[in-house]
Amino acid sequence: MNAHTIRWYKYASPATFYDLAGRMVPWFAWAAVLFGLAGLWVGFFVAPSDATQGEGYRIIFLHVPASWMSMFIYVVMAGWAALGLAFNTRLSGMMAAALVPTGAMFTALALITGSLWGKPMWGTWWVWDARLTSELILLFLYLGQIALRAAIDDERRADRACAVLAVVGVVNIPVIYFSVQWWNTLHQGASISFTHAPSMAMTMLLGILLMTLAAWMYSISVALARVRVIILEREHDSAWLGQLMEASS
Repeated sequence: MNAHTIRWYKYASPATFYDLAGRMVPWFAWAAVLFGLAGLWVGFFVAPSDATQGEGYRIIFLHVPASWMSMFIYVVMAGWAALGLAFNTRLSGMMAAALVPTGAMFTALALITGSLWGKPMWGTWWVWDARLTSELILLFLYLGQIALRAAIDDERRADRACAVLAVVGVVNIPVIYFSVQWWNTLHQGASISFTHAPSMAMTMLLGILLMTLAAWMYSISVALARVRVIILEREHDSAWLGQLMEASS
């Protein structure tokens, strides 16, 4: 086992990660504020009006980042859950649990802003469209995580049960992403692609990317802050925590 492997395993310990997370939270929080302010400025004051949707299109500066983060957070959560199942590490379950509320929030935000956007564009608040339905299923998966964890008293058993649900549910992510290609839907196709030039003005793209970075930084800072609380709750009888409390008092 080389030195790099030892160093990585060191941060798998809740005691070590608790301190690391505490030092990282302010940096990511400030980055979220700065990117968010810049993204809102570009999106609502710099980007031009859309030729067909007028000013109403500006909700995409909230809707698109929220939609991306709802899927990204679930994949990261499932990754932590899979690590917990494979290596039986305590921190993995804690990180997966810490990500769930933020993922649920972004999924709900994506659905709400999508409805607000859909009403003037489609003439209705909701349709059982493939993209919308699969995104709604994603919200149910997040809520299922919360309910399942609350129903099991033993924390390690809850971690394993939620990990299985997370890994199984990850199959819904490609369904959401490719739904507009696999089925005929009202939802428009992707305006941003890795293989084609974006079909929007560069200032619009810049606003979306800045807001996405803000959402990303926010998610990291909140997840790290939440996992510190989870560590305190689960490790309250640990010797290292008692020493930490004595040192800080």
